[in-house]
Amino acid sequence: MSGFAALHRTGEPLVLPNVWDVASARFLVEVGFAALGTTSLGVAATNGLPDGAGATGAETLTLVRRLAALPVHLTVDIETGSVATAVAVAEAGAVGVNMEDAMGPAAEHAALVRSVKREAPGLFVNARTDTHWQRNGDLTEAVSRIRRYADAGADGVFVPGLAEPADIAAVVAAVDVPVNILFLPDRHTVAALAELGVRRISTGSLLLRAALAAVVDTATAVRDGRTVRPDLPAYARVNVGSGERVAPDVR
Repeated sequence: MSGFAALHRTGEPLVLPNVWDVASARFLVEVGFAALGTTSLGVAATNGLPDGAGATGAETLTLVRRLAALPVHLTVDIETGSVATAVAVAEAGAVGVNMEDAMGPAAEHAALVRSVKREAPGLFVNARTDTHWQRNGDLTEAVSRIRRYADAGADGVFVPGLAEPADIAAVVAAVDVPVNILFLPDRHTVAALAELGVRRISTGSLLLRAALAAVVDTATAVRDGRTVRPDLPAYARVNVGSGERVAPDVR
């Protein structure tokens, strides 16, 4: 975990793209990302399953095993999670997990964090609270929860949906462990979050949703006679068995 933990730097936060398959991971590794996370929505959607329902355990573990061969630190979104799941992804090659409280009892989530750290002490546990995720957030409750999780041994805390600079600063000040914020394109910049003391910035499902938008845009461009983006990666660069590497300038 030490190498991954060291990437959570004050003033130079870890920008963590979240992937859903081997191809998305390979391309991001090739443009220099030292760490990747998985997106639970991405894993669920690509397998025709619901997110947040504990339905993708097997699919997530299969993906981790495939991604473990890549030269990158990997942290895994295991939704609410369990000790068994955390241990399994650690054994499969992950260096961290993200576990959400889904607004269940904070004491139960803290106990889970404590148990995971006992059984997999080398695993970086990012404890997420959903006070602000698809909710009108309560900052006091968010601070209370993340403090409880940090006290239970969490290596980092995550408050997705937090947007206001003053709220982010308050969360950062509340704990000694790294604070993770979900990047909101219309509200955040990496530089501004760094100034607030954020040490980890996740993209969540953003990349998957951008990819789906690109799929629709390209297909409708073909159908409607519009120009297709010309700088697409060539077949050989996507084909794992071709022996070609992804060009450094592929976006």
